[in-house]
Amino acid sequence: MARLQFLGAAGMVSGSRHLIETARHRVLVDCGLFQGEKRLRERNWERFPVPADSLEAVVLTHGHIDHSGWLPRLVREGFKGPILATPATADLLPLLLYDSAKCQGEDAEYANRKGFSRHRPALPLYDERDVDDALRLVKQVPRGEWFTPAPAVKCRYHEAGHMLGSSFIEVEIESRRVVFSGDVGRYDAPLYKDPVPPPPCDYLVCESTYGDRDHPPVRPLDDLEAATREALARGGMMLVASFAIGRCQQLVYLLRTLMASGRIPEVPVWIDSPMAVDAMEVFRRHVAEHDFSEAAMAGVAESLASPFVHMARTANESKAINAHRGPGIVIASSGMMNGGRILHHLAQRLPDPRTTVLVAGFQAAGTRGRTLIDGAEFLRIHGRDIPVRAAIRRVDALSGHADRHELGRWLRGLPAPRRLFLVHGEPPAARGLAEYLHSTFGWEATIPTIGESFDLG
Repeated sequence: MARLQFLGAAGMVSGSRHLIETARHRVLVDCGLFQGEKRLRERNWERFPVPADSLEAVVLTHGHIDHSGWLPRLVREGFKGPILATPATADLLPLLLYDSAKCQGEDAEYANRKGFSRHRPALPLYDERDVDDALRLVKQVPRGEWFTPAPAVKCRYHEAGHMLGSSFIEVEIESRRVVFSGDVGRYDAPLYKDPVPPPPCDYLVCESTYGDRDHPPVRPLDDLEAATREALARGGMMLVASFAIGRCQQLVYLLRTLMASGRIPEVPVWIDSPMAVDAMEVFRRHVAEHDFSEAAMAGVAESLASPFVHMARTANESKAINAHRGPGIVIASSGMMNGGRILHHLAQRLPDPRTTVLVAGFQAAGTRGRTLIDGAEFLRIHGRDIPVRAAIRRVDALSGHADRHELGRWLRGLPAPRRLFLVHGEPPAARGLAEYLHSTFGWEATIPTIGESFDLG
């Protein structure tokens, strides 16, 4: 009898981990880091619920840290099987995981130096040696080809449209079919192809990040143009906290298109993230996966390059941005403002009313990004309360997640599965999607909690 157990992303957005068990084998779908509120982050320090060496394989939907970021810790605990991913995801993993280890090490070092951690000493969750060990296990699998991570378990990747390399996974287990959505992307999203429809299945595990709402009906290029024009008119810097891989490249592509077509002024743009700089090369290697529709309509060459984009790889190059006065744009990680170089720019420029902070993606509860959206007057950064006098703006059109109606569009035409599980969403979002799918398709949904398991009978 096969079973499915939810070990993360159940009742929350982060920590995606779904365990498939047969009589003799275990396969893990995704191995993500918990992010957001302290109670969630503390879960990262718990031992894996089953012995790590009992897992036959890990199958990744994509590279984002909330889906891959716990892999080095899993390997430290004894996992030795293959980590299976699409070629583009495999190429991006070193950038994501080394950066995660580096940020954790820097945060622990800073906490020890400043003495604001209650742990003595503060330690990182894992280090670069653990990342080395994890990357040795990565195996590439093309989309559309069946592969066997364990006996009696067959998998196949399909385009999910969420980021470079992202896929949903079709799984056959003992004559039953399960689909894991991973993160479903948006239709007509910049750079990314549309998600393909899911195949008929007995069980569907579907994300619900934006399940209780719809994105505004605005084209991404127009939305970014309006926000950028307003920010530059204020005379100060526009700070964009962005995932270094995926969102950053979308922003560079759209800003380049807007500048080249004369729709916004030509101002300096800094990519302040070594990982994002390296990711540009990976994106160029996988150019066949891109959709350059916006550039084509604007009559601009299909390229991620721009003479106005400056790459800040070193710490000194990052610090030099502080000397800039006047309009400009800084794109820095991390996407939810819980670490990385964006914190230093926020600490420097949040008190300046000429500054604009552009929030260009989902912000989980407990993150600094959510705190800013909720109207905080102060933001705590590295033990200090920084006054917030900057303008805070949102551009939901750049979200990488399908909204309620887009998820409905993705599922339309699919025969009703025997059971539908909604994951990767905060409780109101999951409940909202459950109600929508019930009213639209007549489907009943289960919203699992962490640790719950279900027979796939």
